[in-house]
Amino acid sequence: MKHSSVMSTSVDVIATSVLTVPTRGEGFTDITRKVARFLDETGGRTGVASLFIRHTSASLTVQENADPDVLADLLTSLRRLAPADGGWRHTIEGPDDMPAHIKTMLTSVSLQIPVIDGALALGTWQAIYLIEHRARPHSREVVMQFMGSK
Repeated sequence: MKHSSVMSTSVDVIATSVLTVPTRGEGFTDITRKVARFLDETGGRTGVASLFIRHTSASLTVQENADPDVLADLLTSLRRLAPADGGWRHTIEGPDDMPAHIKTMLTSVSLQIPVIDGALALGTWQAIYLIEHRARPHSREVVMQFMGSK
């Protein structure tokens, strides 16, 4: 362990906002800057940023932001795990809908990121992504909440 600290503080800020994210269809959309902007607006210095996506066919993840091949390979992996032609029973919303539900189940609908000294405590190569699992563009909502102190 590099370092640790114990701090006694009270929660004096609980701020909530809804981020609307347009997607271009299947793929990753980096929302790190938008989450950081929200954090700046709250004035929060120490606490946690929580994110929750209000959809069952899109998800959230923290992933590498340096090599775009990582994101391409992750999409390939998700397609292999839940192919559109998988013989699914739920097809009323199209052949990509049930695979999108499975991909969401395999990833995350919520994230919690520590906030230290007013910044998201992400690693050097980490970014926050919304993953669109449907083929066509959508408008997705992410509930952002900061809980902590100024």
